[in-house]
Amino acid sequence: MKKLIARISLILIGIIAPMSVFAEEAVAGGLADAYKSIGLALGAGLAIGMAVIGGASGQGKAVTAALEGIGRNPGSADKIFTPMIIGLALIESLVIYALLIAFMLYGKI
Repeated sequence: MKKLIARISLILIGIIAPMSVFAEEAVAGGLADAYKSIGLALGAGLAIGMAVIGGASGQGKAVTAALEGIGRNPGSADKIFTPMIIGLALIESLVIYALLIAFMLYGKI
C-alpha cells in the first residue's frame, strides 16, 4: 500500500510541477504558448514515467518467472537464462525509446 501511495504521489508531482513552472508565462500573455508548453512537459513526464513503471514491472515478472523455472528444474538453467537476458534487453530498449521521445518533446518546449 505504501508503494502505491508513493507512486501516485510521484505521478502527481510530475503533473503539477510543469504547470507551476509555466504558470508565470500564462499570466504574461502567451496563454496559447503556455498551454502548449504545459502539454509538452506533461507528455514528456508521463511518457517516461509510464515507460519506467511498465518496464520495471515487466522485468520483475520476467525474472521472477525465469527464477521459478530454474528453481523447479535446475538442469534447464542454461536454456532459460539466455532468453531471459534477451527479453530483459528488449524491455529495457522500450524504456530507452520512451526516454528518447521524452527528450524530443522536451526539446520543443
